[in-house]
Amino acid sequence: MTEKISYEIDFRAVGEGDRSGDAIAVRWGTPGNFKILVYDGGTKKSGQELADYIKIHFQTNYVDYVVNSHPDSDHASGLSVILEELTVGELWMHQPWKYSASIRDYFHDQRITDESLARRLQGRMAAAYELEKIAEEKNIPIFEPFQGSKIGDFVVLAPEEEHYVHQLIPRFEKSPDLKEKADAAAATALDSILKALGGIKDKALAWIDEKWDVETLSSEGDTSAENESSIVLLGVIAERGILLTGDAGIEALTAVADFTESRGVSLPEILHFVQVPHHGSRNNVSPEVLDRIIGPKLSATGDAPIKRAYVSASMTSTTHPRRVVMNAFKRRGFKVYSTKGAHIGHWWNITRPDWGPIEELPFYDQVEP
Repeated sequence: MTEKISYEIDFRAVGEGDRSGDAIAVRWGTPGNFKILVYDGGTKKSGQELADYIKIHFQTNYVDYVVNSHPDSDHASGLSVILEELTVGELWMHQPWKYSASIRDYFHDQRITDESLARRLQGRMAAAYELEKIAEEKNIPIFEPFQGSKIGDFVVLAPEEEHYVHQLIPRFEKSPDLKEKADAAAATALDSILKALGGIKDKALAWIDEKWDVETLSSEGDTSAENESSIVLLGVIAERGILLTGDAGIEALTAVADFTESRGVSLPEILHFVQVPHHGSRNNVSPEVLDRIIGPKLSATGDAPIKRAYVSASMTSTTHPRRVVMNAFKRRGFKVYSTKGAHIGHWWNITRPDWGPIEELPFYDQVEP
């Protein structure tokens, strides 16, 4: 009898306060022929937990592929533990410091040299650079993932190489702080003011009403170039599409839609599981890009087969995930789940007797202004 192909996707809890992160493990195949891909490792703490989980639950010390979606420390730091404690077949990551000679002129600084620019990028992305150094010490081959690259049964949908080198890297040092951080700071300041005045935050925020047929998600979201450089992966396993997005924003997701559509692939038709980009930030998605990536809005709940969307968010985060984004996914036929301090998993063609059900996020009648 032919064994059924199965898969498991595990999201580990990452982050504290408003600092979320990603630590994801995917295992797929048949008994005796499984592959494991680690997509981001979060912090050192979550990276250690993920390494221990692979050893205990998957009963192996070997990981076929390690992917660092982008160089932010809340995605890269934990992967150093994976590289140190497990045997790794391949490391897939971007190495922007390798392109200093190609991009130096973009910085319009006559004093800067190729070497000093490389050092600057390595320092700014210290957590990612550490991965390169560990891999070189342990003779782990390093590959750069650009659009069209294959990582096992996954294909890279973004970023495209020329765009990454000549558009994104030059913007890394010019990128403003994420709008989410500004929102969080503003909310904290508002809390202080309201407490001093004896006010109530909810009244000041004036929550916006939403209905199933009334979507208030903006089309004007903007995120950093580092986030837009996120490696977006598509795997089709057991005829079910799996999309991992990291912190990709509207720019990257539009490139994903352009790339797949140009090859006659309709993502909404094949996707069954999606990682919600950037911990559910409202700056990373728009109604238009979601229509192209995951499908158009349903006329009413229950009109189509329900798919799954997972989002990594710190248990105490006040900014992740955004209700308006959760509603947008639900309108498009997805059940949405958040880590919020818990380890959660999704699997197909296997049973996990030691795991129980998780609570789906509701459709919110009120969302953030």
